Amino acid sequence: MRIDDAYGRPLRNLRVSVTDRCNLRCQYCMPEEDYVWLPREEILHFEEISALADVFMDLGVDKIRLTGGEPLLRRDLPRLIRLLAAKPRLRDLAITTNGVLLAELAGALKEAGLHRVTVSLDTLRADRFAALTRRQNHAQVLEGIQAVTRAGFTGTKLDTVVIRGVNDDELVDLIEFGKRVAAEVRFIEYMDVGGATRWSMDQVVSRKAMLEILESRYGRIEPVSEQTTAPAERYRLRDGTVFGIISSTTAPFCAECDRSRLTADGMWYLCLYALQGTDLRAPLRRGAKGEELAALITGPWQKRSDRGAEQRLALRERAPLVQVARLKEDPHLEMHTRGG
Repeated sequence: MRIDDAYGRPLRNLRVSVTDRCNLRCQYCMPEEDYVWLPREEILHFEEISALADVFMDLGVDKIRLTGGEPLLRRDLPRLIRLLAAKPRLRDLAITTNGVLLAELAGALKEAGLHRVTVSLDTLRADRFAALTRRQNHAQVLEGIQAVTRAGFTGTKLDTVVIRGVNDDELVDLIEFGKRVAAEVRFIEYMDVGGATRWSMDQVVSRKAMLEILESRYGRIEPVSEQTTAPAERYRLRDGTVFGIISSTTAPFCAECDRSRLTADGMWYLCLYALQGTDLRAPLRRGAKGEELAALITGPWQKRSDRGAEQRLALRERAPLVQVARLKEDPHLEMHTRGG
């Protein structure tokens, strides 16, 4: 079954946050000192996530990405991966992690059936990592990236949020690092979502600017021609190296977006910029069956007209999406709660 939204976009790609907790405090995601956490009793059990995944797959979802917070903080995560990997309709099962715990868990994730890993890596410099994350785990992240290859994963990606004056001088170094560890680097424009309470447009390095930086080192860069709803535009260097740029701030891809997001406590959001969601946990726990849950998903998706990034781009005065006071009132608006 396939359901389309108001713009003809299918429901196909589900991001599932398994926890709102994180072991880093990245300045572009969690810059404040204190946070309101989701009550533990409201966090979905693995069997509940699996049951909701079945409903979403009945409606056309065939790709699931596990996110957080930091998903590897969720106890016994390989058990959830085994539940999901056993579903024959699921074509792609991936995870996005900050890599801190990856070295010790990569083998178990692979054995459980996980298909792919994406690691967030914003810098190759330990001092910058400490400044960005307010933690001293840089060496663990690099070891985790090496462990992914040793565990037998392929298709690994490294995600870098590029911020002017912070790490925009490391683009070439990151490309070269990606070559050494057999991972595709994806540069992400700094976005004004959720916890990015200190975001400003002058900190954004655009796709155009990134390409200019890279062409000054590598010469002509060719775009990769492909039909996909993936968020990254991909490019190829002369030596065949492929990298991506996710330009959702300056050149949004809303028209092709097929993603939605399920928080760790069962709130479902249609857009990364959405301020309201649909509670799926409450009806699930009171015994709602598949058809009722499917209706709760189908109705909002068919009415979906979200083009959040495009609407943000059109603003004349563009400030952070949500102010700190409102985030403390509703932690669901945080990026570390709904995932990326």
